[in-house]
Amino acid sequence: MKVSLRRHNSHIAIITIDNTTKMNALTRQMMQELGKLWDELEEDDTRCIVITGAGERAFCVGADISGDLSATEDKTIAINHSLLKTDTYSKPIISAINGDCVGGGVELILSTDIRCAAKTARFGLPEVKWSIYPFGGATTKLIHQIGHVHAMDLLLTGRLISAVDAQKLNLINIALENDDVMNWALEKAEIIAANSPSAIQAVKTQVTTSISERVKAQEQLEQLLGDHVRSQPDFIEGTKAFIEKRKPVY
Repeated sequence: MKVSLRRHNSHIAIITIDNTTKMNALTRQMMQELGKLWDELEEDDTRCIVITGAGERAFCVGADISGDLSATEDKTIAINHSLLKTDTYSKPIISAINGDCVGGGVELILSTDIRCAAKTARFGLPEVKWSIYPFGGATTKLIHQIGHVHAMDLLLTGRLISAVDAQKLNLINIALENDDVMNWALEKAEIIAANSPSAIQAVKTQVTTSISERVKAQEQLEQLLGDHVRSQPDFIEGTKAFIEKRKPVY
């Protein structure tokens, strides 16, 4: 279970989420590691970042529900930073979505700028099925990125959609054959890295600042709603059902 960093060249960094036995679910420790990598890459001479998942089954299925689900203020700050939920960030990020992208995985890509996915990948926000509030940015970002009706469909039904459908909704740029995903992402990263870094980073800073201001305005309500959901009997039943791999009874 780790989040690793390697270099494609001096200006392009590749982050890999690696927890293949659990579909690249993010533990709290992995979230801390991811947050530190964002900080490191923000400060060095990296011009573009590609993020992907290990293996072929999953990009990331969000938080490890079988682990720590508490949400103290300190933990919430760390989780938010790992997802770049409210961060102003200057480096362009490309998602190379190699497999299923679910829950917090979707919330992670909402903070990235360009997204390609394997045609076999599935996308969705199933948190409500397990009585979990999706406080990683889905309720505040998704509507602005794909539109109200499509966002509410995904948020309220918890259903999964194909990569082809995700492209139609503008959740991703393009759906590709599995073997082409990383090559496409790196080709796009090389084009970006060849441009003026000062101009690129100014554009990215402006865009993320406006998003950050909007999301931060909702952060207090997000915390209250998340706390409320966690305090309900449904939360105990939902998380227990997930771990036991059965349908919850509400």
